[in-house]
Amino acid sequence: MPKIASLFVSRLYRADLSELGEAPDAAELESSCIAIAEQDEAGQKWCEENDFPGYTSYSSIDDPGYNFPIFKDLVILLDKHVAAFVEDLEFNLNGKQIKLDSIWINILPEGGIHTSHLHPHSVISGTTYVAVPKGASSIKFEDPRHGMMMAAPTRKPSAREEMRSFVYVQPEVSDVLLWESWLRHEVPMNMSEHDRISVSFNYGWE
Repeated sequence: MPKIASLFVSRLYRADLSELGEAPDAAELESSCIAIAEQDEAGQKWCEENDFPGYTSYSSIDDPGYNFPIFKDLVILLDKHVAAFVEDLEFNLNGKQIKLDSIWINILPEGGIHTSHLHPHSVISGTTYVAVPKGASSIKFEDPRHGMMMAAPTRKPSAREEMRSFVYVQPEVSDVLLWESWLRHEVPMNMSEHDRISVSFNYGWE
């Protein structure tokens, strides 16, 4: 009987924040994200100059917990989830640690998108979801082998999830998703009339 194995898998971690500790109050976290966006003139300017839809603090605020302690509580919990994922990935850390090196807020309005990208200077990337209104977009992950599939046919629409070229994950409020930073991903157009709010982050090896 032939044996078929799965090699070189791409792992995706998904959990509710509260699975590893008391999660920050969802309403307070949402109001804190909105307050930061309203106060962050540098971030607003960057978004305008770069035609970025909605708002991101990626280029302007290194530590949102400086004025809003709820983000410090969030990071404590994220550290636990990342530690669980690191254990699953079986990294040989060689005496070093996987540590948070950046965290930022994303507010995606109706019609907004985040185009396909990866995070080349980190090891683990992820997002936790603060507001996911009905009709808000999922996150789309791309098979990292695309550049080597030159003459391959496309997959069947009914293909098993692990065999698909793209996988869409519809998040819920308080979900945390983690993946290795080389995995290309995007956020398709937000079809909701309301803002899709998330907090994204990178962890590096140091």
